Amino acid sequence: MTADIPDRPRSIDEVLEETRGRLHRLEPAEAAARVAAGALLVDTRPAAQREADGEVPGALVVERNVLEWRLDPAGDARLPEATGHDVEVIVLCDEGYASSLAADSLRALGLHRATDVVGGYQAWAAAGLPTTRDVER
Repeated sequence: MTADIPDRPRSIDEVLEETRGRLHRLEPAEAAARVAAGALLVDTRPAAQREADGEVPGALVVERNVLEWRLDPAGDARLPEATGHDVEVIVLCDEGYASSLAADSLRALGLHRATDVVGGYQAWAAAGLPTTRDVER
């Protein structure tokens, strides 16, 4: 078998555990501090989740299905924020599962500082960090 294909079927829990072993995941407060220091917070949640729960002010919204194309510094479809492989990207999903897989995928593109938020948007909001949901109340 090649290195890219496992020698046995694995569960998503096993894949997630392996993936997270490659990341230094951030608690919401640490992620907020990194964002304040210049890291790029990328919200990958679908529009319906953002509408229902709110957004993080200043987060770059890039839905998961186009994430790699928009953040690949060498790609033709990159966003202006994809300035190089040294950009610190912090991925945010709803609960911190898909974001781990997404951050690992960005690391495979050479974005070696990519990581995610433990607990995702739900943990961010529960920690009392800024969201547009706060403004709407």
